[in-house]
Amino acid sequence: MNIIEFTCVVWVSSLLAGFVGSLTGLGGGIIITPVLTLAAGVTLAAAVVLFGASVYLIRHGREAPQFRVFKGEPTDLRTLSGVVKDTLAFRGRGLIQLGLRLLIATPVARVAFSVVAFALEGDRLYVVVTLIVLAVLLYSLTGGAYLGS
Repeated sequence: MNIIEFTCVVWVSSLLAGFVGSLTGLGGGIIITPVLTLAAGVTLAAAVVLFGASVYLIRHGREAPQFRVFKGEPTDLRTLSGVVKDTLAFRGRGLIQLGLRLLIATPVARVAFSVVAFALEGDRLYVVVTLIVLAVLLYSLTGGAYLGS
């Protein structure tokens, strides 16, 4: 996304936020904050994945693929600490995994910022509903690891 596209997205979403805010009585920040969080988060995640893919291809681009033997995901990329360790070691797979985790964290951050925005507006009902949505999101991201084993 270049600067003109980003400016257009911010302008249109600000206009819609003001319109919806005036109709519902909510502040425009309730709408514009999640939109900007999504735009910035997805762009950052895509940039990290692209950088990681570039690093991976520079280091492993000329290797012949081994299609006869299936290799699963390395064990060091299955935990957040392993991903951080591989990222700090400047490994392509670690950078790609970090970008994907940022992409997954973007909607969670949006919901968390919405809780703060609703709390600042003083809307207790929306705070409770958004906290329930946040709890469901966090459970779905962490709960599945404990149920299957």
